[in-house]
Amino acid sequence: MNMKVNIAGVEWKNPVTVASGTFGSGAEFAEFMDLGRLGAVTTKGVSNVPWQGNPTPRVAEVYGGMMNAIGLQNPGIDLFCERDIPFLRQFDTKIIVNVCGKSEEDYCEVVQRLANEDVDMLEINISCPNVKEGGIAFGQDPRAAEGITRAVKKYAKQPVIMKLSPNVTDIAGMAKAVEAGGADAVSLINTLTGMKIDIHRRTFALANRTGGVSGPAVHPIAVRMVYETAQAVKIPIIGMGGIASAEDAIEMILAGASAVSVGTANFHDPAVTTKIVDGIERYLEENHIEDIRELVGAVRD
Repeated sequence: MNMKVNIAGVEWKNPVTVASGTFGSGAEFAEFMDLGRLGAVTTKGVSNVPWQGNPTPRVAEVYGGMMNAIGLQNPGIDLFCERDIPFLRQFDTKIIVNVCGKSEEDYCEVVQRLANEDVDMLEINISCPNVKEGGIAFGQDPRAAEGITRAVKKYAKQPVIMKLSPNVTDIAGMAKAVEAGGADAVSLINTLTGMKIDIHRRTFALANRTGGVSGPAVHPIAVRMVYETAQAVKIPIIGMGGIASAEDAIEMILAGASAVSVGTANFHDPAVTTKIVDGIERYLEENHIEDIRELVGAVRD
């Protein structure tokens, strides 16, 4: 029985990784589970300089999930390369570095810095505002998305995964734009924009007013968007959004994802990813499926 998947020329031992921002860079989870069981570890977003993130409060519980406005707080690329890459290299897993920025130059600087580092793939988070274009998000304008993809590909030595925002009318159009820009794979979905108000204090639950909604409530939306994307592009898809069980993961694979990423579920069960790996293996055995790749996009009408 084969659990291996190939994403843009990089072979993972199984199709399970973690969603950026929900797992740090692995150190805080290492005492709860074996990072070597994962197909890949996706790090928290890394920028060219340290970011402080948004003011608190910046996390709130909502029906069927959570909402966050962390603001991509991170210590910057220099400390990441010095501390986090050597830590992750201890484990038999692929390393995917999530890259964030506020301008094309920010992204390219980080990608160029990582070109000679011992990491396997880059995931480019294009949900940050492009301040040089009047606050239009790269992830909401197909031309801007294609442009930033072309720009980072000039410097990238590793395969590039473009992480797509669900806060768009046409997710397939965004996927086609980054594919045209040279993306090696796409990952989706990032969080949906939401708001929560404390009726007793009559104020916003998050200091940022709005935040990204994630968790089981967004899963059906994510499955639909992965399916639509799979019909539109030829590059591999890493599906994410509310995955909390092997059943959720298999559903995403049937919709067209070659691999899956687990996010919010890590907060209430640090070992959930290993349970999902085991659950996928059981599903293959019970259904006499020899190769996980047989399930990719295999949903029937």
